[in-house]
Amino acid sequence: MSPDLSLLVRAGHPVIAIESTDEDRALAMVAAMAAELPRPLTDWSLTKGLREVNCSTLVFGNVLSQPGPPAAALEHVLRSADHSIHVFRDLGPHSRDAKVHRLLRDFPNVGRERQATLILLESQPLPADLRRLALLHEIGWPSAAELEQVVRETYQRIKAASLYEVTSRVTRREMEQLIQALRGLTLSEAERVVASAIHQDHALRGDDLPRIIETKRKLLGSTGVLESVAADFDSNDIGGLENLKRWLTQRRDGYSQRARDFGLEPPRGVLILGVQGCGKSLCAKVVAADWKMPLLRLDPGQLYQKFIGESERHLRDALRQAEAMAPVVLWIDEIEKAFASATGDSADGGLSQRMFGSLLTWMQDHRHPIFIVATANDISRLPPELLRKGRFDEVFFVDLPNRAARERILAIHLERRKRQPDQFDLARLAEQTEGYSGAELEQLILAGLYNAFHAGVELTTAHLNQQREGTRSLAEMMPERLAQLRAWAADRCVPADE
Repeated sequence: MSPDLSLLVRAGHPVIAIESTDEDRALAMVAAMAAELPRPLTDWSLTKGLREVNCSTLVFGNVLSQPGPPAAALEHVLRSADHSIHVFRDLGPHSRDAKVHRLLRDFPNVGRERQATLILLESQPLPADLRRLALLHEIGWPSAAELEQVVRETYQRIKAASLYEVTSRVTRREMEQLIQALRGLTLSEAERVVASAIHQDHALRGDDLPRIIETKRKLLGSTGVLESVAADFDSNDIGGLENLKRWLTQRRDGYSQRARDFGLEPPRGVLILGVQGCGKSLCAKVVAADWKMPLLRLDPGQLYQKFIGESERHLRDALRQAEAMAPVVLWIDEIEKAFASATGDSADGGLSQRMFGSLLTWMQDHRHPIFIVATANDISRLPPELLRKGRFDEVFFVDLPNRAARERILAIHLERRKRQPDQFDLARLAEQTEGYSGAELEQLILAGLYNAFHAGVELTTAHLNQQREGTRSLAEMMPERLAQLRAWAADRCVPADE
């Protein structure tokens, strides 16, 4: 039972709205509350009509009004006994009907006189006129205990019904990670995700976690300015950045119950400044893969819309979706593009400053397991408030890779293209590519492969050297900007590499 919901009913609020797609869970909470008070409960839907509900068993009884438009059911409710609770599902779309609209406006007065309560259970936001009549109540997402119960019940149900042997080998820590991964799903969605993992190999094991995360990513998808990104990398796919990788490894279990019991605050995020093409974006994918969390990418360039209020709504929707999918890694790519004009006067009427203020407030106040990875190429364009301690746990500077890192990066890209690194003179090539970024080293490999493919021969070190001789690196073309970036980061950032 929801204590807050019970308090609203006992206080005499005649119309209460619950906006949730978790219909079964919401009805169960209302039924538990009605049984506790106790009060009679009815339930209406367009397809089932108005029915009595047994609050203890959630079994539906007598049909009080036949399926169809809600006017007849509302008229019945207005004539019903005192102290009753009536749940109407997806009534919002019907409020455009003049009679339904009038009956809804009549209910608050009747409800207060008879101490009856109308609970609107909506899968979509209520129309503006109904929102003025109803008091919005949030039921929140399923708790860890509810999700664990779903996992156990789903396993037992499949095991009992399966023609094959179904096994389970999940440690307490793996169960905790599994429950974390299911956050942001309704109970029915969590059941389907777990069932899919069990049916795939007739077992529930700790190594099902990546599969469950991927299923969740596909199930929730993405809307608006958020993009769900597949995190198919690990830390071995990054050459160098040893300080950053060590820092991330230490905080891998920061969202676990063991960390909370130890007195640790969950990690909030990192801001990564660096030279273009040096692996900042790849770090976000590595964090998500290594921490076994979904990855959402926020594109700041898509936030701003031409209509008044749309930009702020897009940001709110994006942050709300991130909260729904938590635990999650939220990757804000090239953050300076969205909020650079918040540093001073701009021609957007203060929109950037309002958006920036909303983001800062959310970053400071939210308590969801969301790890933010913000990347920037020119951090000097960002407002100083973003760099204050508490927004991010740390600010890292990613410089051009050193010789050892360049050799490792070349080896990684050769291995990804099914070549043996020991067949190439990578040590000499790494020495000769000083000033190259990771992206430029990858392009060196790709261009060499195309040349070898065109010539009909196998790739050799000579092909790579030929491409190197005809390439000018970013460090050669923009030395002043690189020097300025390094000077700014010298006393303000932690080096990402040793």
